[in-house]
Amino acid sequence: MASVEEKLTAENFPASPEKSTLEGKNKFTGFWLFLGGETVLFATLFATFLALRESTAGGATTQELFEIPLVFAATMLLLTSSLTSVYAMYHMKNFNFGKMQLWLIITVLLGLAFLILEIYEFNHYVHEFEFTITSSALGSSFYTLVGTHGLHVAFGLLWITTLIVRNAKRGLSLYNAPKYYVASLYWHFIDVVWVFIFTVVYLMGMVG
Repeated sequence: MASVEEKLTAENFPASPEKSTLEGKNKFTGFWLFLGGETVLFATLFATFLALRESTAGGATTQELFEIPLVFAATMLLLTSSLTSVYAMYHMKNFNFGKMQLWLIITVLLGLAFLILEIYEFNHYVHEFEFTITSSALGSSFYTLVGTHGLHVAFGLLWITTLIVRNAKRGLSLYNAPKYYVASLYWHFIDVVWVFIFTVVYLMGMVG
């Protein structure tokens, strides 16, 4: 097995570079423990939203607020970004650093487009319906849940962008391969959470 310091080529690059060193295995294990805590956080926020979604304080209801075409477009952007991150990891495992970086850049652009749509959505609710985080219990639970996810998306974008820029001249190694892989897993987690948000918040919200 190649060491972290050894010059890597397509011939001696391991099949699973993200787990080829002890440090990489530790990162992988630590990440799953981290995701356990994140899962509890979002489960709590989902439960709170479900308990308070009818508490409108006389304001707009979820059926009046939500615009499914806009949210669906945002969903497609985020799900597509998950696919592009898969392509990036495929090229990482095949020691194609250039294509890995390219697909990660596309992932970042798609994630950024998702955030722009989400900011537009929030702005629309505030100005069109005066629906804010303090207007009702529904507003508080909605913005806390969806906003927390948005902050996670922003953090993921910053994380992946930092990896792209920091390693642009360094290339791929057994030292940074686990970092790329864990960042990709984090991005998939964000996408999975959004699927639940789209279903529980928006689709169920339209049904009432």
